[in-house]
Parts: sequence; C-alpha cells; structure tokens
Amino acid sequence: MWLVTPVGFFSVVQKPTDIKNKTLTVRARVRSDLETLRLQFLPELGSIRESRINDYRFRAIAPQAAVAAAMARLVEHIDYANFKNEVTKRQGAERSHLYHEVWDVLYRLQQGPRH
Repeated sequence: MWLVTPVGFFSVVQKPTDIKNKTLTVRARVRSDLETLRLQFLPELGSIRESRINDYRFRAIAPQAAVAAAMARLVEHIDYANFKNEVTKRQGAERSHLYHEVWDVLYRLQQGPRH
C-alpha cells in the first residue's frame, strides 16, 4: 500500500518473514520520512535499515496493529483543506512539487482511455 502523507511517502507491505510475526515492513525512499513517522505516529517502528540494492532504500518493521493505529492517528490529525499546501508547509516546495507530479499522473485515470 502506498501512503502519501504530509509527513512522508511510504510503501507498506507484508513480507513472508512478517507473516508469522504479525508485522509489516514500512519502506521509504528517504530516511527522514521513516524517522518522522516514528517520532510523530509510530514509536513502535523498529530500526531503520538501508540498502542500495533494494527498490526502496530505507525500511523498518513494526507490529501490524501498531501500523494500523498509526494510520488512524494520521487520519485523526488531518486539519488542512489542501494537501499539497500542507506538504509544502511541512516538507518544503521541492517535495510538494514531486507529489504534484504524482497527482498529475494519477489524474489521467479519470480522463478515461486514450485512443
């Protein structure tokens, strides 16, 4: 699951090793996204590992229930009328611009099939 939030961009998955432990792997492109997530919403997030081989450079593991609770807290903290403006405020214009590019690509979905 992709999560694009005012505090960072995350990919949350359940790897085979997560299943028996009831954990999820939270991946990010930027270390500070995971650090901010841990600080503000998910203190149970484990140590951040870095790999230059994997698609997502940074990852950490957390209990599945804790990730679900953190997602609920993220929703409970929505107090803005415009997501991109909030991203600019919290993460800067460069990150907001990247998110807008993603928005633009996904906007094409509602344009219907191209012939």
